[in-house]
Amino acid sequence: MIETAGHKLLLDPFLDDSPTAPVRAADVSAEFILVSHGHFDHVSDVKKIAERTGAKLIANYEICEWFQQQGVKHVDPMNIGGATKQPFGRVKLTVAHHSSTMPDGAAGGDPGGFLLELPGARIYFACDTALFSDMKLIGAGGLDLAVLPIGDRYTMGPDDAIIAIDLLQPKRVAPAHYNTWPPIAQDVHAWAHRVRIETHAIPIVVEPGGKFSLDG
Repeated sequence: MIETAGHKLLLDPFLDDSPTAPVRAADVSAEFILVSHGHFDHVSDVKKIAERTGAKLIANYEICEWFQQQGVKHVDPMNIGGATKQPFGRVKLTVAHHSSTMPDGAAGGDPGGFLLELPGARIYFACDTALFSDMKLIGAGGLDLAVLPIGDRYTMGPDDAIIAIDLLQPKRVAPAHYNTWPPIAQDVHAWAHRVRIETHAIPIVVEPGGKFSLDG
């Protein structure tokens, strides 16, 4: 959940079937839902939340089309490299090196990440991706926060995330896509220690359900 300028955004909601989520889909509200790719652990709660709240889905063309066929009314399709202006700020869909298949096996288009330009903050959600050198271009305008996967196996792991920080040069960095299941278990505090001693970024680690602010 991202709260900014009075707006609520959800990114890749996976709550009801998650073994670590402290809340359920019925407990959250949103005006916008951002989806990076089609895998079940990123889209499984999109329809139920969108139908209940009337939230607008922001995703690539194929994901928006698939959800429209599922009955989601409000969609705003994009493609890699494109950006749109939204009531909360500017959204750019960035490259991600991953795969993307919808839960029923349909093609989910190209996976992506999100670069959000919000009032007073510029945030990069790498989402599910391998390390790639063009991260340096994503960080060129300055980043207040980068959210990077560290789980390994299906995304980049802790070592590559450290390299990604060097490319992106964010002020702060938060880990994602780890410890949901044993195959992506990581010692996040050991990784945060490496961030402190090997990079110039400030690591932010929160438990599921925790909060942090970029103010101040």
